[in-house]
Order: sequence, then C-alpha cells, then structure tokens
Amino acid sequence: MPKKAKAEPVDSAWDSEVRLLAWLATCISVLAFLFYYQRGEVLLYGDAVAHINIARRVFDSKTPGLLQLGTVWLPLPHLLMIPFLVSKQLWQSGAGGSIPSMAAYVFGVIGIFRLVRGALSTGVSPAGFARFAAWTAAVIFALNPNLIYMQATAMGEALYQAFFIWALVFFSEWIQGEAKALTKCGLCLAAACMTRYDGWFLAVAMAGVVLLRLILIQNRASKSMSIAALRNTAIKFVLIAAAAPALWLAYNAIIYRNPLEFENGPYSAKAIERKTQTAGMRGHPGSGNLLLAAMYFMKSAEANVAQNEWLQRTWILLAFAAVIAATLLTTRYRALMNAAPAPARWLPLVFLLIPLPFYALSIAYGGVPIFIPYWWPFTHYNVRYGLQMLPAFSVALAVVVFLIVRLQILKSRIRMVCGAAVFAVVIASYASIWQSTPICLREAQVNMRTRNQLEAQLSVWLQKMSPDSTLLMYLGDHVGALERAGMPLKRTINEGNHRVWRQPADTDGLWERALANPSQYADYVLAFEGDPVWAAVHDMHLHELVEIHVTGQARAVLYQAR
Repeated sequence: MPKKAKAEPVDSAWDSEVRLLAWLATCISVLAFLFYYQRGEVLLYGDAVAHINIARRVFDSKTPGLLQLGTVWLPLPHLLMIPFLVSKQLWQSGAGGSIPSMAAYVFGVIGIFRLVRGALSTGVSPAGFARFAAWTAAVIFALNPNLIYMQATAMGEALYQAFFIWALVFFSEWIQGEAKALTKCGLCLAAACMTRYDGWFLAVAMAGVVLLRLILIQNRASKSMSIAALRNTAIKFVLIAAAAPALWLAYNAIIYRNPLEFENGPYSAKAIERKTQTAGMRGHPGSGNLLLAAMYFMKSAEANVAQNEWLQRTWILLAFAAVIAATLLTTRYRALMNAAPAPARWLPLVFLLIPLPFYALSIAYGGVPIFIPYWWPFTHYNVRYGLQMLPAFSVALAVVVFLIVRLQILKSRIRMVCGAAVFAVVIASYASIWQSTPICLREAQVNMRTRNQLEAQLSVWLQKMSPDSTLLMYLGDHVGALERAGMPLKRTINEGNHRVWRQPADTDGLWERALANPSQYADYVLAFEGDPVWAAVHDMHLHELVEIHVTGQARAVLYQAR
C-alpha cells in the first residue's frame, strides 16, 4: 500500500490557510494599486509625495547621505522605499513608494489571521471555530476600502499596522509559552517605533506588561522556562524595544542639537499649531480636552469603517459587545462554553485598543488635529488616523462571531441568524463607503486638488529647462513639481543642502550661500510667496519668466538667475 502523505501541521507559520490568505491579499493589493494608479490617485496625498522624495534625496542630492532623512518623520518607511526609488520610472509614478505599503498590507492581513487563530484556540491545533473567526477578522480587515486605498500609496498606515499586528502575534505566542517569540516581538516593536510614534506608546505599554508578568511569577515555578531564563528574555525584549527610540533621540541630539527636535522643533506639530494660532485661527477641536479629543478620534475611526451614521454606531456597539461578552464568558460564565480559551490568551487583544489613548493624548496635548466632515470645522484632515482602530474593529467582530457560534445555549438557527447579521453589517458598511468614495481618498482629493494643479503647471515649465541647469527652490511644499517633471533632485539647491548641526545658522552652507547670491549658484530660481526663497530674492530684481496663480495656493514665480 502507498504511504499516506504526511499531514501538514495546521498551526505552522505558513500552513495552507496562511498561504491561501497571502495569495488572496496579494491579488487585492496589486489590483487596487493598478486601479488607483490608472486613475492618477496614487500620489494625491502631499505627504505621500514628501515621503517618496525624502527617500529619493538620500542618494539624489547635491549633498546626499542619511542626513537627508531629516527629522519629525521617522526614518524606516523612507529607508524601505530607497531601493525601489532608484528607478526613475518608479519614482515618478509613485510605485516605488507604494511597494513597501503593499507588502505590509499582505503581512498585516496574515498577521490578523494568525493573531485571532492563536488567541481563540484551545489546544495545540486550532479548532474549526477559531479558524472561522480568524478568517472573519482577516476578511474584515483586508476588504476595508480605506485600507485598500492607503496601501496603494506611499503613506505609512499599512506599514505601521503590519509591525503593530505582528508584535501582538509574537506577544501572544510568548504568553502561550513560546520563549523565543518575545524577542521577535521586540524586533517588531523596534520597527514600529521607527515607523510611527504610535509605536513608542505601544512599546511602553508592552514593556510594562512584560515586567509586571515577570514580577508576578518570581515566586512561582515555570514549566516552560526557568525564572532566570524568563528574566533574561524580558530584559532582552526591553532593550530591543527601547533601542529604536534611543537611537532617534540620539540622532536628533547629535544632528539638531535637540533630542526632541521632532517634537518641539520648527517643523513639529506643535510648532505648526502655534503658527496657525498666531495667524488668528482658532485652535483645533479637542486641544486641551482629552474627552473631546477621544471623541474626535473615535468618530474618525467610525468614518473609516462605515459611511452611514447608524452603521457607524453599530460597529461601536458590536465592539463593546465583544469586550463585555469576552470578559463575562472568561470569568463567571465559562461553563456556558465548551473549553473556552484561557483568559491569558485574550490578553494580547487588549493592546489593539492602544491607538485610542495615544491619539486622544496627541490631539489634546500634542498639537495633532483631526478634522472630520460631520463635526466642526466640517472638513477633512488626518481622518486617516482613525484607520489605526481597524485591527481592533476587525478582531472585535470576529470575537462576536466566535462567541455566537460557540454558545451552546442558543439554538443553531438563532446562531446562524446572529452570525449572518454581523456579516450583513460589514457588507452594508463597506458598500456605503464604496458608494460615497473612501474617506481617506476623499481627504486627499479635497486637500490636495489645488496643490496638484499648481505642481502640474510648474512641471511643464521645469521640463523646458536644459538638462544641465540648476534650480534654487524650497522643496518643502512643492517637491511634487520636480517629481512630475522628472527633474533629478541633485539639480536643485534646496533646504536640505545645509549643515543643520551648525547652530544658530550655517552661513557657509550651500543653501545659505545660494540664497544670498542666487545668480552665482543657480540658473533658475523658483519662489513661492512666503517661503525662504521668496524672502531672499523678492527684491533682487531677477528676470521673471512666469508667474503662476492657483486659487488656494501661494503665488509661484520662476526667475532666470543668469
């Protein structure tokens, strides 16, 4: 008789279910990118263009090097983009910046599946109910219209979520007895900390739980590892997680002479908020009010999962139901379920709520605004931040489905109806988003329309310049014009061509010398009303070639310097 094929362990890292999910997520990612690329919507976000060109100028600059990474934005997303931006075509199209986000989306979907399947399993191999809940969470996460759009761009939402989710996956495995998983968790946390500042808050929370667990079991015997081994693993985890913030603080201290340059420097959120208040504008909603800040963030989270107000409330109610039911069924009413998961397995899922306190504090005290179209000031700004609650929503609804199908006291028909109702809410919610345009896409369309019009007009004039000419320009606001024109950044003299460690000013820097005497260093000068180049050359009576006006944007003037 022929030998039977060896059965594949269903709980392995890349079993057949995970591979299938990876292929499905890859197909969604690629098709979404092609769809938005064909519509010219990959580079709508000004921040996406900025991310791409920060990465590009590391090697495409008159003063190339890692110092071109600047501050405020953390460096890992830019470093991951660099290999793909060497190609001029991938740079101009924006695809080079999208590739890391697309890969992160796929890993994020797999991570959600692994997290839920591991947390809800009761034995070595996951039961059918746990796998069904894992597929539910993965599908809800993967099919969210706003995430599908954001992963097709160079924005950092999908990348951070991938590191965030996988940190929880490995933390969950550590809770269940896998000693080496904590080191992997620390590495994911370090990557998250170098992607977004959300990761710093998450790292502190996780490190606190790890140290607390270490203290609680000091006097207990451990079957899986000795106390000394557990202590060494915990210390290693803390050191790895703390390494990324420490390196970033050191970088800012050495280069900018201020370890908190990213937090209180001239380009920080607080500095931008002070400028708007100086200009007589009212402060953003939630500033100084933690409760109101939390409400704005949660409303932005609702807007990312549903367009209809009643559907938005339903998501919140289902999330609350998941928390309450899980708490009750793992404490007082475990007898109602057959072999319910141990409460320790559910612990990592609590970290999915970390974005709520982080963004509430950031809005209230960090100068980070969120504007939503439903509440004052009735517009779109940073609505995409609400997408960070999508993992929590996806897992919460999966837990609801899991509890419904596991409750033996309910008749099978009632369980089927309740489960179908949850899926109906998701389908109706996502359909409402597609019908009215995903709010993250709408935010980019609303805020960047006039900016993109200006850059499109500028690119026409930049393409007319001779290929060996040099342009003096402040890149901070309209670097997209150069990208559209395909003009290498090394042909420009910009604010990145000076030595920031020379304080308070670097009079011998290329940028400063060019501002003082443009005709000696540049063939052309592009100035936008109010920027440093405008202030430097406005009274020099240079030969004006063209002046471009676009409603809602600063006036742009292209001069011939020599």
